[in-house]
Amino acid sequence: MFSTQDLKLMEEKGITPDMVTNQLKLFESGFPFMQLVKPAAVGDGIIRLDNDELDSLIDIYRDFRGTRVKFVPASGAATRMFKHLFEFQSEFPVKGLDCFTDKTFGSIYTFFDKIKLFPFYDKLYNELWKRGFKMEELIDSNDYQPIVNTLLSADELNYGNLPKALILFHKYGDIARTSLEEHLVEGSQYVRDPHGVVNIHLTVSPEHMSGLEELVGRVKSFYENHYEITLDITYSIQKPSTDTIAVDMENKPFRNPDGTLLFRPGGHGALIENLNDLTFDLVFIKNIDNVQPDHLKPQTVRYKKALAGMLLSYQNLIFSYLEKLSFGDPTAEELQTMLDFTRDELCVLPSGSINLNDTTQLKEYLIKILNRPIRVCGMVKNEGEPGGGPFWAVNPDGTISLQIVESSQIDMNDSQSKAILNASTHFNPVDIVCSFVDFKGQRFNLLNYCDPKTGFIATKSKDGKQLKAMELPGLWNGAMSNWNTIFVEVPLSTFSPVKTVNDLLRDEHQPPR
Repeated sequence: MFSTQDLKLMEEKGITPDMVTNQLKLFESGFPFMQLVKPAAVGDGIIRLDNDELDSLIDIYRDFRGTRVKFVPASGAATRMFKHLFEFQSEFPVKGLDCFTDKTFGSIYTFFDKIKLFPFYDKLYNELWKRGFKMEELIDSNDYQPIVNTLLSADELNYGNLPKALILFHKYGDIARTSLEEHLVEGSQYVRDPHGVVNIHLTVSPEHMSGLEELVGRVKSFYENHYEITLDITYSIQKPSTDTIAVDMENKPFRNPDGTLLFRPGGHGALIENLNDLTFDLVFIKNIDNVQPDHLKPQTVRYKKALAGMLLSYQNLIFSYLEKLSFGDPTAEELQTMLDFTRDELCVLPSGSINLNDTTQLKEYLIKILNRPIRVCGMVKNEGEPGGGPFWAVNPDGTISLQIVESSQIDMNDSQSKAILNASTHFNPVDIVCSFVDFKGQRFNLLNYCDPKTGFIATKSKDGKQLKAMELPGLWNGAMSNWNTIFVEVPLSTFSPVKTVNDLLRDEHQPPR
């Protein structure tokens, strides 16, 4: 099936022919849907904390002396953020002012009506001025094209191609901050170690690396001096070995016009490799576009510290159980206590094939369940955001556990699965604290804890031809499928994603009135 040229390309990427063959088989068979049991809810898989509990957990984290890092996937370009502006560029010459008939929040009408409220307004105004335009005159004369062109074009502000990390998100008087700067400020308030070091790790696309490094080089000393910290910022790119083969509509390898195989990035699930390379005791994960301005940060910081404290509390107990199981001789009563802990606290229900009355089988089962990576995931109340959510689900080994499940993993033609999805009360904001250190101080290989059958296939196009593309198991769903998972309700105020540019007009991204 593969030519010498194909094999050379695979070798350059670090991909084996067996990996490609397995992917081709998955295109043929498809990925199985997740078998949902019920939504996770407060008191049934999701923990709600009161103020006293929050304070106690924060105290636990305050006493932590290990290493810690904030992991921020910052790879993607902001193209989709400006989708309606790109559409306006092509539609306005044809439709003219008819483009403004839609006056909803997400419309082009709202963009121009509220344009002065965007944190990048001054930068856009000055760029137009340099090119001989005055913003007010352009708007008064309904000449909108120069404004959009200046904002998006590659030879001007280039906002249509920059990563979200470099987009101005918030304004403070005459100063505006990018989303990356907001992550540096936020990280200084909960990732700071006892020596004042704040570790931030960014996953970056190769074409954006120089831009991020330039920004960090320009602002780093300011934030270090202002917050009395030392910023240690590291970068990694998505590994070429995580690219996946594309196929045509007959599931045959898709080839470019020059005859070469087409490989595509494997989605954010590929970043489990980048995460696996980190050597910290505690890792905070948060998306680049979900960040709050300063007046809303205290609540976010408070809950981040509490989630970390909860992880440390659970981890200490798990380690004590594993010490007893590995080096001691636990009694039947102690084994039952551990089993109750896996059921009631870690929310893992054993499969019927395990004989829990057999001491040897029970010990093996407990070690398997307890000795794996752990994560504590914040969950917000569902207010209609697209994306994954917390569920009880059946795993390939027959156990039932808490999982973050994306809508693409759910069979919408199955009435029961659809009913479970519709009954869900919470949403995954990607607010995760995790650890992959075992009770002996060794690091887990995270690639051993993925469920490879949780990817999905999407239809795309290239050079006018349709193709099928495969995404690897998502970073916080299938890639972490076999982790111990704890869900905690966090306030909606800690979740303010920017999916479209108009989201920057929402109250949570505007200065307090």
